[in-house]
Amino acid sequence: MRMQSVSISEADHTALSDMAKQTGRSLTSLLAEAIRELQRRHLLNQTNTAFARLKQDSAAWEEEKRERALWDHSLADGV
Repeated sequence: MRMQSVSISEADHTALSDMAKQTGRSLTSLLAEAIRELQRRHLLNQTNTAFARLKQDSAAWEEEKRERALWDHSLADGV
């Protein structure tokens, strides 16, 4: 693994250090978790935006609903 340095504000470093002390975790593991959470949130925001756009197109939204209904029936086939 290649290690790199990143500059953060003193306030952020203090907050991170405090959290590390409180949880008994390393700064690295806390930063990694924060990055994963930010990635997850970004993906959810992109997904919500895409669905909002899809809903604005009534024909496309109806097609989406029809496709979902087909998948719902396939889940009930007992396989």
